[in-house]
Amino acid sequence: MLNSKQRAKLRAQASALDPVFYVGKSGISDELLNQLENVLNARELIKISVQDNCEFKSREVADIIAPKLDADVVAVIGRKFVLFRVSKDPKKRKISFD
Repeated sequence: MLNSKQRAKLRAQASALDPVFYVGKSGISDELLNQLENVLNARELIKISVQDNCEFKSREVADIIAPKLDADVVAVIGRKFVLFRVSKDPKKRKISFD
């Protein structure tokens, strides 16, 4: 669980990121979750965009996806949201809160 200082630091870093995935009319599939799992292991911090034709709002998508990936929702802004999870591979860890 992130505290407010950590969340603020991650939000600042995420502002420069482009969305790496788009959730559309096909919704949240197992394939999407597998791809997100791989990207989170590689990057730790990712931005996801929810398209207009998705049946869910961005907060709903974030709240469904985050627990399935054991990730934290950093921010939800409009149709985008940011997820963070420490990489399981110590060599790939890029973000520290020291």
